[in-house]
Amino acid sequence: MVGMSPSRAPSHSTSSRTSIGLWLMASLGVIAVVATGIVVGVNTSSPQTGSTAVAGPDTSASGTSTPDAAADTAVPPPAPASQVNKMPAEESVAFTLAAAGDVLTHGPVLNSAKTSDGYDFNRLMDPVRGYVSGPDLALCHLEVPVAPPGTQPSGYPIFGAPKEIVGALQDQGWDGCSTASNHTVDRGFAGIEATLGEFDNVGMGHAGSARTEDEANSVQMYRVRAGDRLITVANISFAYGLNGLPKPEGKPWAVNTFDANAEDAQPIIDRAQEARDAGADVVIASVHCCVEYQTEPTAAQRSIAEKIAASGLVDLYVGHHAHVPQPIELLPGGPTGDGMWTAFGLGNYVSNQDSNCCVPNTDSGILLTATFDVSPEDDVGVGVEWTAVTVDRRDGHEMHVLRDIPDGTETLTAQDVAARLKRVSDAAGTQASERTEPAEPLADDSYWVPRGKN
Repeated sequence: MVGMSPSRAPSHSTSSRTSIGLWLMASLGVIAVVATGIVVGVNTSSPQTGSTAVAGPDTSASGTSTPDAAADTAVPPPAPASQVNKMPAEESVAFTLAAAGDVLTHGPVLNSAKTSDGYDFNRLMDPVRGYVSGPDLALCHLEVPVAPPGTQPSGYPIFGAPKEIVGALQDQGWDGCSTASNHTVDRGFAGIEATLGEFDNVGMGHAGSARTEDEANSVQMYRVRAGDRLITVANISFAYGLNGLPKPEGKPWAVNTFDANAEDAQPIIDRAQEARDAGADVVIASVHCCVEYQTEPTAAQRSIAEKIAASGLVDLYVGHHAHVPQPIELLPGGPTGDGMWTAFGLGNYVSNQDSNCCVPNTDSGILLTATFDVSPEDDVGVGVEWTAVTVDRRDGHEMHVLRDIPDGTETLTAQDVAARLKRVSDAAGTQASERTEPAEPLADDSYWVPRGKN
């Protein structure tokens, strides 16, 4: 595999997400022994006890599990994170993961998605669906809050997305989103509550913001099953600041932040350690930083990533905020010392930005595909590839994989497509390879675990 480097982590898949319940029933005798009466949270100094409705099977078309679906099955929950994947392994397992850039619902994007009775974002995103639904696990970055009930959606500068954006992301195949950004508190604490509530409603994970202190102290986990092995994947999310807005009064835990000016990566490293202590086999750090519209990472941005790599706690670094694609590099360090793949910035996924408002590179972004290969000894190889995606503002903000439209569209010429692809390729660099077709699932099942139910 191109770009494969060892790292400590196990694997996940989405090939048949809805079959997890059947597997759990078949494994009832084993799971009941290890799972009954135990729930391991992130704060291992004060473990909780009692049963929990950890997300499991689902019968929805998308295959993403929901708490209600888990409750309806009457199947005991999976083993706690600290007790899964401890059995001897005879073969290597693998899983694929997709990640993308900023989801920004600017006013014109809202206009394109508006219907007679709400909003339909699927029409905008459908051309890239296969690259999201194909991998075992897919993690997006929702940069904006959902507008609280009783308020109207809004675009820049104080965002408030319609709740339909979350349902559309789930329908596209995203399993969860990071939510810590400079716009997280645009709609105050009510916006955080509305955002995370909608993720819960549609059955998606979320990391970076919280409604309670207990939720803030828990790490978002996902589970991947390959044969007899369960792999626990953690997503942690931090932002460099909040555009000068204060955190909700009396709730400093409501959004995860760090001091980029001081190049202080310690809060991110500490959370990665908490994830490991809670049983995470793979840790993915989503970092919202630092300077917009600049392809080259800043000195502070690079320093922060290097410190995270040197900690040996993070398997993959996924950057956001710059709104332009940035380099993908293998930095020294990582869990086994063989490097940590770092996507400094994935650019935009959905937005209204291009050269008319900003810089040309804002019209496109990177959809990252990572492949994890886990040995019987739990040594993990991580390979990364990039795919160039773009948004066509002149055609109702429809998204495209640039390689899929070499001859252009009605509103994009072949020259436009070639120029956008070159800008993405130049930004990504030469260490990672380009991927020109959707990834396929490599494991058996995957599902999200509600925060606090680790």
